[in-house]
Amino acid sequence: MNLLNAVIVGFKEIWAHKFRSVLTMLGIILGVASLVGMSALVKGMENGMKEALVAIGGLEKVRLDENDIPAYQRNLADQAVGCTMNDVYALQKSAPMIKMVTPEMRLRDVTITRGAKFFTPYVFVGTWPNALEMNQHIVEHGRMFNEIDDELARNVCIIGTDTRDALWGSPDDLGYELNPVGQRVSIKHQPFTIIGMFQHYESERERKVRELAKLKPAPVHTNSPTRSKGWGKKGSSYVYTLKNSTVYIPLNTMWVKFRSTAGSNNIPDARLSALSVKVRDVEKLEQSIQQAHNVLMHTHKGIEDFAFQTQEDWADNINRAIKNYRISGGIIAVISLLVGGIGIMNIMLASITERIREIGIRKAIGATFTDIFVQILVESVVIAIMGGAAGLLTSMGLVHLLAYLSPTDNTPQITLNALAIAFAFSVGVGILAGLIPAFKAARLHPIQALRYE
Repeated sequence: MNLLNAVIVGFKEIWAHKFRSVLTMLGIILGVASLVGMSALVKGMENGMKEALVAIGGLEKVRLDENDIPAYQRNLADQAVGCTMNDVYALQKSAPMIKMVTPEMRLRDVTITRGAKFFTPYVFVGTWPNALEMNQHIVEHGRMFNEIDDELARNVCIIGTDTRDALWGSPDDLGYELNPVGQRVSIKHQPFTIIGMFQHYESERERKVRELAKLKPAPVHTNSPTRSKGWGKKGSSYVYTLKNSTVYIPLNTMWVKFRSTAGSNNIPDARLSALSVKVRDVEKLEQSIQQAHNVLMHTHKGIEDFAFQTQEDWADNINRAIKNYRISGGIIAVISLLVGGIGIMNIMLASITERIREIGIRKAIGATFTDIFVQILVESVVIAIMGGAAGLLTSMGLVHLLAYLSPTDNTPQITLNALAIAFAFSVGVGILAGLIPAFKAARLHPIQALRYE
């Protein structure tokens, strides 16, 4: 018997016992569907985590902060200069592996006021215009300040949506989205003009919560519009909350208006709070940091009073968490497939018992050990393939069901790799489950098989 005939016989055997075959394939169907469904959920979670990582600048962004002087250099503490603009210019000139440098001067507990309303942003920083690219900000209304604004130390600022919501009202409170560009606010008793506003940043989960809230009808007993939690801090993750609560002003404005008398005893403080660099090639991150370190050791006169902070730890945590989720889900799915394999083995053994006389007749007229072995094995694989194909279709419906039952979670994403692995596992289970029945059937003695009743 050739392979094609063996496959045809396998289909006929399945069709002759339709209900039994469906029950046999059920384990494979559930196993494949659970494997693909779990993979889709984990992929959705991974997309959400990596989205947050990109939102803070990605792996290519490295932050330079002031750090305690090492113990062996404590005697040089009075010579430590901290981070200054000299570091920025030196990195731009002597570190070709660094693509971009962004200086930052920050002030804490700064209150922005408009009439009787006030707001304290999480991030109030004076910086260069390239901070827009460095920190992955997008100006939705107005513009970013430019080099001229910085050079002239103009009183201009770019705000996040949290500032707008606190001082003017959120879109849900007002019923429309207000554009604050051109409005004036007071920052530490100095008038500033808003020339731009960042877009509202939110995770996929927060966006879905907000959209669902919009679909719900407003209560009849109130005249005020329903407020969506998606616009506030309550439902925001830390990364997006920081970005929505950011206020940028030109670096020179920060220095002239706030920092020139911000040091102890009103002595001007020219140090930077921090500076961020973006490397040209993430694959050469370590070499880029080492090059920047060498340059800074020169500008700091050999005093190592700084430290580099990368996003690698966050990326490692993401990869570790995703790996654990995949292992846990994979174990559950493999157990389901093994249960399905046991069902196939059981039904094939039962099928052999029913067909002992048929096998005896075939061996009596010349069928070899290999012919019988291949026929039974192919029948087992055919059941597994059909179950695997049905499992792939079921997984599509399962993923849509999961997205419907949990509409605010990250959207599950089915990948080709998950489909291929799940189907390959189902075929592998069919082969393994058919080996013992096929071997048992092929070893039957024709005379004993013909005498079987």
